[in-house]
Amino acid sequence: MYHNWLDRWDERRARRGEEEKETTDFVLDAERAFPGAKEVASLEAFFDFADQAVVDPAFFDEPSGSDQGFQKEDGWLRFPSGISTDIDENNVVWAKITESGSFEQVLVVFHHWNATSRNRQIAKFLSRRGITVVEIAMPYHFERRRLDSSHADYMLSANLGRTIQSVRQAVWDGRKLLRWLRSEGYREIAVLGMSLGSWIAGLIAAHDPSVSKASLFLTAGSLADMVWTGRATRAIRESLEPAIGLTDLRRAWAPLNMENYAHRLARPDLDLHVVLARRDKVVLPELSERFMHELKVAGARPNIQHLNCGHYSLGLPPYILLAGLSLKRFLSATAKSAR
Repeated sequence: MYHNWLDRWDERRARRGEEEKETTDFVLDAERAFPGAKEVASLEAFFDFADQAVVDPAFFDEPSGSDQGFQKEDGWLRFPSGISTDIDENNVVWAKITESGSFEQVLVVFHHWNATSRNRQIAKFLSRRGITVVEIAMPYHFERRRLDSSHADYMLSANLGRTIQSVRQAVWDGRKLLRWLRSEGYREIAVLGMSLGSWIAGLIAAHDPSVSKASLFLTAGSLADMVWTGRATRAIRESLEPAIGLTDLRRAWAPLNMENYAHRLARPDLDLHVVLARRDKVVLPELSERFMHELKVAGARPNIQHLNCGHYSLGLPPYILLAGLSLKRFLSATAKSAR
């Protein structure tokens, strides 16, 4: 009976989030995703660039490598993004730093899609236990949002190219932040991603060897499958469906599919922690389990916690408390690199 109530609570929460989302035009916009891909007018040509990106080890490497422009003041850090978009606010990255008084360990947090506030409770809880927490704003969120937007529709949408650009921008921004943290003297760097943020945290962990621990909440491998089947992305599917099917969407967004980087996530000096919701209607459990299987086939041994709640109700007690304690134990454990 309690779980029936929980399911209804999740559905009400999903409906509230659905009110501001509208269908939009399907757009390739390949040059945003793959600079230099001019005059791409067909899906097949888009697929060719996507295939190249998957096998390109530098696709998620910021080419400039610039560490200039960092400004820290009153617990806030800001710096220029490595990608320049047509939204000025989005081109400056903001991060909230909750100091712990120790340089032993830092956790960089990537929030969920359309987040309206940072995770102050997690930051306080961990900082009091010796872990500095840095909460970065992903593209088109918080201080980076479009002034005329009701939600972060430019981060994830039926515009195939801009979605890839936005995820790539988030990865570049995160990696630039990691370089700054290393220069500041932090010894162990961990990342935490929630829902869409777990794709960013996972891609960073897969491509940046400075990450020793990655915690992924409510995650899966294929972003295309999540968008096609998820409760929170129905408007995007409705926008896509007249022009493209799931099979083709998987090919177009192959660079964003963490299953394609499972071997990187299985590197021996990376510890993985995963929190999944058995009643999740946004990131379906079967998608998460498929990703876990791919990780294990690649040789990874993720620490997996299953909770009997939904996507949104993970934020309710006792589930958020159980997830938080599991995260704390994971971060406190000795890293493989130290062992």
